[in-house]
Amino acid sequence: MKNQGKSFILIIILTVMSLALSACGTSASDSQSPTPAPADVNAQKTVSATGIVVPSRWTMLSIPASGVVESVIGKENQAFNAGDVLLRLKGKAAQEAAVSAAEVAQLAAQRKLDNLEKNHVVVRAAAQLRLADAVKALDKAKEKREGKNYQRASTAYLDQAKADLILAEDEFKKAEDLWAYYVDKDEDDVNRAGVLSMFAAARLARDKARWNLNYLQSLPDDMEVAQAEGALVVAKAELDEAQRQWDKVKNGPDPDDRKQLEGELENATKQLEAARSALADLELKAPFNGTTSKINVREGEWVNTGQNAMLFADLNELQVETTDLNEIDVARISEGSPVDITFDALPGVTVMGTVEKIAARSSEGSGVNYTVTISMDERPEKLRWGMTAFVEIQVQE
Repeated sequence: MKNQGKSFILIIILTVMSLALSACGTSASDSQSPTPAPADVNAQKTVSATGIVVPSRWTMLSIPASGVVESVIGKENQAFNAGDVLLRLKGKAAQEAAVSAAEVAQLAAQRKLDNLEKNHVVVRAAAQLRLADAVKALDKAKEKREGKNYQRASTAYLDQAKADLILAEDEFKKAEDLWAYYVDKDEDDVNRAGVLSMFAAARLARDKARWNLNYLQSLPDDMEVAQAEGALVVAKAELDEAQRQWDKVKNGPDPDDRKQLEGELENATKQLEAARSALADLELKAPFNGTTSKINVREGEWVNTGQNAMLFADLNELQVETTDLNEIDVARISEGSPVDITFDALPGVTVMGTVEKIAARSSEGSGVNYTVTISMDERPEKLRWGMTAFVEIQVQE
């Protein structure tokens, strides 16, 4: 029993000591400073990035045509206005001649089209006359072909031919009787010769009258019928063509002629445009007000179409484009955000700017970076294209 009592007391003592130590540990912990929480990235008020100074407008001008460089106008870092000639190729005279020829061709095509309208009255009248003549010719051909089904002449013509034969036979009989009286006379007799001539003429007249009557009383032969058939076919074809031509022009110029002449004019116009374009391609002109920053060609040098000729830029308006703005930072800014800009080459110079554009996709190269274009409220005097810039873009919470 005594041993059990001692063990119980020992347990109580140990418990009390444990509670005391625990209380001391808690007090010591409360006296220490709390561990600070990690800094919140979104708590930063600006986004930093590096950029480069570039013109707001610049381009690498290329040669519009192949040829030999006749002249390079000006020199590097020279200012030009929009439309000024920067470079000229040889061959201007020949191309100007081609333009003149194309202008003449276009004028001729236009004149032909105009004359189609002016001459329509004459063409219409000619077509109408042709149609009328074709109708008459067809009627005659039909009448002639119809006549081939009967005797060659009417009753009146036959009566006339019969009477002519009777008279001719009577004259022949008289001449024959007279010739019978002189036939035995000497061949050198003048009277005999005169009677012989009269007899021969009477015989010819009788034979002709007889042949004519026989012809008029007979039906046409196959050849005559075929010829009449052919003439009728030709007359019908001519009437059809005359009718077609009349239908084309009765209400205005021939549509086919108009279409052809309009096509010729359109082709001539395109040829003129091509010639003028080729002439214009002999000159390289400034696309806007700017400065020739770099020239890559020389006079007398052969150049090819599309070859880079010169770098041209508007240096009056410079801006900054970022080169290392990552995807985390770009998500925190927006167009219109204010920007503080400093330059490595211009210590102590700070310029205010504005975010004008944020690229829709990341830039080529290592890392995921986005190009942000920043305009400047003012341009420092010694600022140049290509200088390094540092930007602090304010985050709009």
